Amino acid sequence: MAQKKTKPGKRKKDSNNGSNTVTGRIDITRSGMGFVIVEGQNKDILIKKDNLNNALNGDEVRVELADRGRKFGSRPEGKVTEVIRRKQNEFSGRLDVHPNFAFMIPDSDKMPVDIFIPMHMLNEAKHGDHVMVRITEWSPKAKSPVGEIISILTDESSNEIAMQSLLVENGFPLTFPDDVIEESERYPEGVDAKEAKKRKDMRGTLTFTIDPVDAKDFDDAISIKPLKGGMYEIGVHIADVSHYIEPGSALDKEAYIRATSVYLPDRVLPMLPERLSNGLCSLRPDEDKYTFSAIFKMDAKGKVKDYWLGKTVIRSNRRFTYEEAQEMIEGADGDHKDEILLLNEIAKTLRAARFKKGAINFSSQEVRFKLDETGKPIGIVVKESKEAHQLIEEFMLLANRTVAEYVSEQTYKDKPVPFPYRVHDVPDEAKLGVFSAFAARFGHRFNMNTPDSIASSFNEMLKQAQGRPEQHVLESLGIRTMAKAVYTTENIGHYGLGFKDYCHFTSPIRRYPDVLVHRVLEQCLNNEIKPIKQMEQLCRHCSDQERRAMEAERAANKYKQVEFMRDYIGEEFEAVISGVASFGFWAETVEHKCEGMVSIADLAEIDEFEHVDGEYALIGRRTGARFGIGDKVKVRVAAANLDKRQIDYVLVAMPEQQQHRPPQKKRATRPGQGENRSPQGQKRSAQGEKRTASKRKKG
Repeated sequence: MAQKKTKPGKRKKDSNNGSNTVTGRIDITRSGMGFVIVEGQNKDILIKKDNLNNALNGDEVRVELADRGRKFGSRPEGKVTEVIRRKQNEFSGRLDVHPNFAFMIPDSDKMPVDIFIPMHMLNEAKHGDHVMVRITEWSPKAKSPVGEIISILTDESSNEIAMQSLLVENGFPLTFPDDVIEESERYPEGVDAKEAKKRKDMRGTLTFTIDPVDAKDFDDAISIKPLKGGMYEIGVHIADVSHYIEPGSALDKEAYIRATSVYLPDRVLPMLPERLSNGLCSLRPDEDKYTFSAIFKMDAKGKVKDYWLGKTVIRSNRRFTYEEAQEMIEGADGDHKDEILLLNEIAKTLRAARFKKGAINFSSQEVRFKLDETGKPIGIVVKESKEAHQLIEEFMLLANRTVAEYVSEQTYKDKPVPFPYRVHDVPDEAKLGVFSAFAARFGHRFNMNTPDSIASSFNEMLKQAQGRPEQHVLESLGIRTMAKAVYTTENIGHYGLGFKDYCHFTSPIRRYPDVLVHRVLEQCLNNEIKPIKQMEQLCRHCSDQERRAMEAERAANKYKQVEFMRDYIGEEFEAVISGVASFGFWAETVEHKCEGMVSIADLAEIDEFEHVDGEYALIGRRTGARFGIGDKVKVRVAAANLDKRQIDYVLVAMPEQQQHRPPQKKRATRPGQGENRSPQGQKRSAQGEKRTASKRKKG
């Protein structure tokens, strides 16, 4: 960390030979060629295999540009001179032990060479063991890195190996260092009386949490108290993680490295040790807890008359699951029903006002797997956002926005205080142009004059498409036109939410940016501002880690889809085309939401197809046959490859509006399945249902 780094996208003069160097992130293709992505530059830098200098995919690297790559219009070339920061330092694989040395043969092709293990670093591992190795040294001149074994994977199930490998491949350590664990164990249970006196005491106010049924890290709670004149005091109380994590401590450094918790189908890899995430910081019922709160004085229509921000101590009276709260909203009796119904009415008012002011109303679905005791998927459940979820969401959004608005008004030496805003840019103009032309085919017109008119057009389109055949395709493609939300000190606002100021304040147990927000907010409230150094760099790292966590989560979900569909080889399913490319199209089964590929090679007997971008479709050159996003088809499961995390489908029935079936190749199927079905079953046309975009609510 002490090493001075060149800011990505900025060139510097190399003091040794006068050549220009840049820093950026390297992507390495399967062929072994590298491309360095540099902020602020339109063209990536080509790195030939011999010039990688042991850089791995995703590493942050320093590159020396070659003279021949600087001519106008040509692709710049260069060579890696330094690996600044590794994306991944831990790898899984099989141990190969010899009399005087050992090697670990990696599972992933992202590590192209074996890792040398000195005999004194075997840590009791034996030949043939499946192990996890951490790289300790990699000299620029050495072909292989040196590593030490940090764990032996005793559970040899393919699921365990796959899930752990996905985590380390994306740069997330599986275990916490000893000094981090030791530090987390130092803190006493409960609340200190002296510390409690420094805080606003909310223990006498009705407070409860609403979370998923399997949650253990409760980092937010809501309190409610009636006031005179039809007013209410509503508090949003957030676990005060910054009370325990001191800047620069081992805990702090590890939390920053991870930056986020990672949620896989069968496990959570937490950002903080369990003692904190599920214990000291978790707002469990009937326990006194330190919190950082946003407390609002508002009326029953959600109009905020006043607010207070500061440190508190609370005692949750009740832990609700989303299902319990939803049942009361829908009419069932239960504890504190009146308060939940009131909060829900206020949340609905806040939600309506947000959309009226420009927030975009994309619906969402979340697919979850039912797993047996070994982690094998035995069912798939589609969960939709209901009023109980939206109740919590609206009050968290209110708190996040209020904190960001407050900090945005503070200054230090007449300059804005460095702060990790959560921002979301306007849609890409080119993508939006293609999408608006596509939407026009369904009668939806876009006013693209201003960002506000674009948001209004999106909402009007989504409203008109509700329940119509094109709803799925318009929602999924609309989301794809959107920019990705990131953390940055440059406050450009959050376009999707319609907020001028926004940050993440409400989940510090699982997000490091929230910890930073708490620290800056406390400084501002105490009028003791000491700007956190390199805040933009911290923001960039947190955005990168969030992206990597999402990649791990997507890959794990895909693994479970493949594992699930292995039991259905040869069976036919109704599906919806979810994506198209020059080499085929993706289809997602209606029943299970499992996505697979139909190769263009398997469509050759129908026609020769070309990919038409503006149509989001493959279109036959002779017949005009069309496979477009949102079309309903019938597919057969041909293969499910766990190693590649890939499902292969073959087409059984054309999109239902095209009235014919494709020629069928004979394929081996299980008795009673696939082509062995009755002629009546073979002729059934594909039926579909809408699929809304699966997207975790992260703001």
